Amino acid sequence: MPVLTAGAGLHETLALLTSQLRPDANHKEDMVFLKDVFSERSLGYLMKIHEKLRQYERQSPIPVLHSASSLAEDVAEELQSGPMSTEEKELVHLLMSPHLKAVLSVHDTVAQKNFDPVLPPLPDDFEDELEEESVKIVRLVKNKEPLGATIRRDEASGAVIVARVMRGGAADRSGLVHIGDELREVNGVSVIHKRPDEISQLLSQSQGSITLKIIPAIKEEGRLKESKVYMRALFDYIPLEDKATPCQEAGLPFKRGDILQVVSQDDATWWQAKRVGDSNLRAGLIPSKQFQERSLTLCLPPLFPACLPTEDCDCEGYFNGQYIAGLRRSFRLSRKDRQGSTGEGSDPGDPEFLTYEDVSRYQQRPNERPRLVVLIGSLGARINELKQRVIAENPHRYAVAVPHTTRPKKPHEKDGVEYHFVTKQQFDADVLNNKFIEHGEYKENQYGTSIEAIRSVQAKNKMCIVDVQPEALKRLRTAEFKPYVIFVKPRVPESRRRRSAATSPGGGEHDIEKKLKDLQEMRQSAIQIDQQYGHLVDRVLIKEDSASACAELRGILERLEQESFWVPISWVRT
Repeated sequence: MPVLTAGAGLHETLALLTSQLRPDANHKEDMVFLKDVFSERSLGYLMKIHEKLRQYERQSPIPVLHSASSLAEDVAEELQSGPMSTEEKELVHLLMSPHLKAVLSVHDTVAQKNFDPVLPPLPDDFEDELEEESVKIVRLVKNKEPLGATIRRDEASGAVIVARVMRGGAADRSGLVHIGDELREVNGVSVIHKRPDEISQLLSQSQGSITLKIIPAIKEEGRLKESKVYMRALFDYIPLEDKATPCQEAGLPFKRGDILQVVSQDDATWWQAKRVGDSNLRAGLIPSKQFQERSLTLCLPPLFPACLPTEDCDCEGYFNGQYIAGLRRSFRLSRKDRQGSTGEGSDPGDPEFLTYEDVSRYQQRPNERPRLVVLIGSLGARINELKQRVIAENPHRYAVAVPHTTRPKKPHEKDGVEYHFVTKQQFDADVLNNKFIEHGEYKENQYGTSIEAIRSVQAKNKMCIVDVQPEALKRLRTAEFKPYVIFVKPRVPESRRRRSAATSPGGGEHDIEKKLKDLQEMRQSAIQIDQQYGHLVDRVLIKEDSASACAELRGILERLEQESFWVPISWVRT
């Protein structure tokens, strides 16, 4: 008779049991039924899976990351960006299957929980300390991360109140701490007569297990589902230098252009948000759109005295920022030897408060017209040369919008090829009818780029590349064109290097001063464009030389047709 070994698994036991079933006269039908059941392949597979899971469980596995779902999407997106082999197609199919997505989603949910260390038992005499039934004892696991909650002193009662709970923090993940709860003790230490900053220090010094004695709020707020609102920041923000924030250390620093996931807008003044791509689970405070606009309007101090710092938390030194929000000054730029305007609604002198822009992911579909590519450049960038070089390399894929002009046609030119040649009367009529995205005068002749010229290129399924003054961006940022804006600027050396570059052999003192002045103008031009129009730019291209800049631009254009990008949400919903 076969004997099971000590290491035999369930499926081996099942196979042995099946082989031992011998039907007899009295229980023949029952035995046949059991044998058929035990012989089912699916049952054997389930037993093997069960064994593997038990073996894995005994190894005490720890998730190595909490974003497997997004990683799988990134891998699939990267594989689809180019030609795929059979194995790569199979991998993409597996990564995008609903069952694997569900497994990865469960994995991420589990990975974001903090199960270790194990909480020690409550002291034997702890229940004797409870003053009344409404007191709640909360046991949390807090490692090096902050608790993720701020506190304040109630002016009327003097009680220490939980002012806010940061989404994704330890307090929020527990589901046991709510806004409005009164804090009585921290690890057995009474906080009734302590200042909020002393309590915050006590919380920050507590590691591992932390015990809170809390009197729950009269109405505990339920945990809200994390929102999926994404916004592009249009200004730089450093909370450590913002005197209006209720808790500077709990703020979220960000730079202009960062994509933020706003997880809570419960507070009309201070939202909670995360930076997309940031590994930190805990949300941080950012000024709401309304509050930022009012702050800029009043140029600080803030509108509401209650928004002055009145809350404390245990996250001191947790965030580190590099930028500060500021009010942008308005000014107009023009290229040398060119005058004119860009049409209606494009006056950059109008006051404009830059806060946030609702965005969504967008990828060009095969049946859609290519996105418009807009080049703007500072002095010395020579973007027209860059544009023409890229188009000349692949004229079947890229094209330029043919401009209009009132100058006479030269013998070798053809109407509609180099220019659309029109009379001054026709040109002026088109200006009045807002048919141009920009127009200007050069040597007493009028020049302009029309909207129809762009449409005619896109109708041929070609990517249209236009070179415009920055003021034209407002006119072009529509759902129809979905422009991708590239800011080209030459690399300008720093002060000492500028002096060294200007003093190269072969130039006199006058030439040196002229070179220094030109370099300074180039640098100042780039700064001005960045300050006034940088929030509309998708990519900055630093031009070292024509060859490298052309190669970089080609790479950008190729990715634009293959990858997804953040765009204003109105472009996707339209």
